[in-house]
Amino acid sequence: MVLFQELQKQVGKFRKMSDIKVKVTDPIADYLTRLRNAQRAGHTVVTIPSSKMKKKITEILYDQGYILKYKFDTTDKGLPIIRIAIKYDPKDGSPVIKKLGRISKLGLRKYAKATEIPRIINGLGIAIVSTSKGVMTDKEARRLNVGGELICYVY
Repeated sequence: MVLFQELQKQVGKFRKMSDIKVKVTDPIADYLTRLRNAQRAGHTVVTIPSSKMKKKITEILYDQGYILKYKFDTTDKGLPIIRIAIKYDPKDGSPVIKKLGRISKLGLRKYAKATEIPRIINGLGIAIVSTSKGVMTDKEARRLNVGGELICYVY
């Protein structure tokens, strides 16, 4: 009974969801999951906490035509966020991103040489690679002949 009352006191402290701070173990997986969930829910815009890596991934997704727009912004408290407008097919209303997944995980990092970087759906999708020359697509990495950590895939 005492434990329940303590929990009730702690829960009562938070009035809004924005007051609750959640520690994220894998920020890139969280980024991909938020995008995936927003698409499945039919949202037009998703807000994601920002980092340099997330900004670069967002720019790549925009350049490759997987998202409609993006904006780097800050919250009322001054925390950096990314607002992403999700792109849907105008004909049938389905999301442009069919599949989005993490390759390299916290417990098992995946690295590849330039010649060993996988082709996603025989070149129709992209893999995002973190190299010594920055974050880029698999095609750019092969062209520059650099390998690195395989972050995620999109198609």
